[in-house]
Amino acid sequence: MDAAFTTWVPQRRAQAHRTQQQVIGERAARDHVALKPLPPTPYLVAERHLRPVGKDCLVAFGGNLYSVPARRVRPRQLVEIRATKSQIMLHSTIADSSGETLLATHPRAIGRGVRVVEESHWDGLPTGKGRRTTTGDALPPPRRERPRGEETEPLRALPNRAAATHIEVGRRPLSVYDELTGTRPFTTHPSTRETS
Repeated sequence: MDAAFTTWVPQRRAQAHRTQQQVIGERAARDHVALKPLPPTPYLVAERHLRPVGKDCLVAFGGNLYSVPARRVRPRQLVEIRATKSQIMLHSTIADSSGETLLATHPRAIGRGVRVVEESHWDGLPTGKGRRTTTGDALPPPRRERPRGEETEPLRALPNRAAATHIEVGRRPLSVYDELTGTRPFTTHPSTRETS
């Protein structure tokens, strides 16, 4: 088989390519001269995906969970995952003040259902003691008190605040629509009326 291949290659290189109309051997020589040496660092092949951050600062990918720093993300924020064969890199979609997007790097989990967590990423998460539910250092502003009267009829006050209530709409009787469609409810068609 090898001998057949080595006798076929020179014949093929002497033929003209059907699409390019160039002799294959001459084109191959030009292409080999144009090739540059390989870069010193290997080309990084990575999958790229967008995933939301959970309330517990974990991001799901490939059936596993990976942590991101609580102080640098918020729940439901989208982060970019760059996954190689051995590593998971989590990037913010917006650069911080120093221009950095990398949030965390983890070894890629083997199997499914694995949680890859760096404990320091959970600094700043609520501990469950008290009513604090935010990840930042600042507490949420207290709820403002509603003026008296609003709580008695909240459904009646809702349409009054909507912008759509200020739009003028034409009014016409419903019988107009019956005439347009050729139907008249609760009446009989003239051809079916009984004549006396």
